Amino acid sequence: MTAAEVVVGIVGGLLVLAMLAEFFVTFLLPRRVKRDPRLARGFFRALWRPWRWIARRLPEAAGDTMLGFFGPIWIISTLAFWSLGIVIGFACLFWADGSQLTANRVDFGDDLYASAAAFFSAGTNLDPIDGYGRALQIAEAACGFAVLFVAIGYLPALYQAFSRREVAVSQLDPRAGSPPTAGTMLLQAASLGRWPQLCSYLGEWETWTAELMENQLAYPVLGYFRSQHVNQNWLASLTAVVDASAFFVATVRENEDDDAILTLAIGRHALADLAHVFRVHLPDDGHERLTAEQFSELHRRISEAGIELADHDEAWEHLRMIRRSYEPYARGISTWLALRLPDWMPEGEVERNWKLAEWQTRRVSRLP
Repeated sequence: MTAAEVVVGIVGGLLVLAMLAEFFVTFLLPRRVKRDPRLARGFFRALWRPWRWIARRLPEAAGDTMLGFFGPIWIISTLAFWSLGIVIGFACLFWADGSQLTANRVDFGDDLYASAAAFFSAGTNLDPIDGYGRALQIAEAACGFAVLFVAIGYLPALYQAFSRREVAVSQLDPRAGSPPTAGTMLLQAASLGRWPQLCSYLGEWETWTAELMENQLAYPVLGYFRSQHVNQNWLASLTAVVDASAFFVATVRENEDDDAILTLAIGRHALADLAHVFRVHLPDDGHERLTAEQFSELHRRISEAGIELADHDEAWEHLRMIRRSYEPYARGISTWLALRLPDWMPEGEVERNWKLAEWQTRRVSRLP
């Protein structure tokens, strides 16, 4: 065996190990916040930037559709990326063995063809004639079966997590509008006499938020999956709930907002961890999502509804301090994933997606 064959064999072996390690970490190993595949992640982060740039220059609906394609394409392309790396790595190992696929030596193209055939368990007229080559062929076939079957099992779990996430996003629409805003949620609860129930409702989001965080740490690609409606997304829903919880903590008297405190804590945790997973850049203070004038209006209207709130100035300072602990993460994720992050107060009339089907109800009622 020549020095070149030794070097190529070592490179091929390392390539196979690197691809299998990334595949194992992504599909089988419970993900930690600071553990993530590097090769595939770097490639697709580079691909996401021009993809997002083009989508932002399209009409809103078309751009959102294009962005929605990235998640499924990421899955397919990642599998192809790892599979190609394994095939090339084993081809290098076949070549380092002297290309003992027939009685006569063949070139690297034949090694690559034989490696692909072994990975996909396809028959070929090129078969190893020595024990080492046959062992490589069996090992590669085992890798091919493992990649295929693990990926098949991965997809149902991924789409079940996506479905659970979207159920909660849709359920928020009647309470907070679309896009969801904390102001809509708070004012509606105050005007309808449902203020105590709202605090309990925010407490229910503690479980959803924890599940969202764990699912998207395990399946980061879920962050690239878009919601069914252009004016809805998981980040806006999470941020609106955290906003409403922050308002409770800052304005409601002590010992009356335990549920809101827990939801705020887990929401802040989720935003921080997800910002780290997506490697986002935390932006400097920019657009003010809640101005002092908007807070004054919100505080006044809720107080006029009979809700006893803390002193205006004290509550405003407390809320500003709380917001600084989570809003930069929300802004960073919003910028990176091109997800719309709404303000605290709705712009104009509140839009609710569930009302968009009223035309169909009227039409059905006229049928004989």
